[in-house]
Amino acid sequence: MNKKPLIWLIAGTSEGRKLIKALDGSNVEIIASVATEYGASIIEPQQNLKVIAERMNLAQMIAFIEDNRPECVVDATHPYAVIVTKTIKEACEATSCQYLRFLRQESSTEGCIEVNSYHDAVEFLNNVDGNIYLTTGSNNLDFFTKLADYQNRVTVRILPMQNSLEKALQLGYKPTNIICMQGPFSEELNTAMFKAANAEYIVTKDSGSAGGFEEKKNAAVAAGATLIVIKREPEHEGIDFGAILAKIDELCKKV
Repeated sequence: MNKKPLIWLIAGTSEGRKLIKALDGSNVEIIASVATEYGASIIEPQQNLKVIAERMNLAQMIAFIEDNRPECVVDATHPYAVIVTKTIKEACEATSCQYLRFLRQESSTEGCIEVNSYHDAVEFLNNVDGNIYLTTGSNNLDFFTKLADYQNRVTVRILPMQNSLEKALQLGYKPTNIICMQGPFSEELNTAMFKAANAEYIVTKDSGSAGGFEEKKNAAVAAGATLIVIKREPEHEGIDFGAILAKIDELCKKV
């Protein structure tokens, strides 16, 4: 019996999980990589799937590709995970492995304030009054400790992971201002949360429709708050969901 072709899917987003589900029952084997055990826990098991929770550097990625010989590597990481994407591409180039990048469409930011970096967001917020609601995750919480009176002004919404909560507490955020929940969130729930925090400014990334950007944008308007968007670095390559599946099918037919 012929061995099924292998796909290595680096799945740090909801689209990654959807791609896995779309390949359920297909004539491929999937190894899905995520960075954390929490990320692994929200992927539904299926017969042709193996999930690995491990962060890899370039050397480890190259070794993984050489050991497992996938037909292609699908990069479904977050659009803001720029360093991870760069490392995956370098590993594929070093091993002559087909690289497929899932490209999440950018959102309309009309009516929002766009900034180039977390540093710029903090600089802007230090020159205005009012409460702030962060929806940018736990990785960059340290930037916002530079805000005047951040312990009282800032509410943070982070994933329900122990290390994320511990980080927020260690940085001095008040327990009453820390919300641990898995998104995306509806417009109604966002609105209620923003109003409950008396937020005048909402800080977010352009996470696209899959990341609930429109729901946050509309909720900010409903709550009478201003949405501050950390801009993405531009991506010049990538294909959509359907094209990824078509490319995988094409590659597997050649095996």
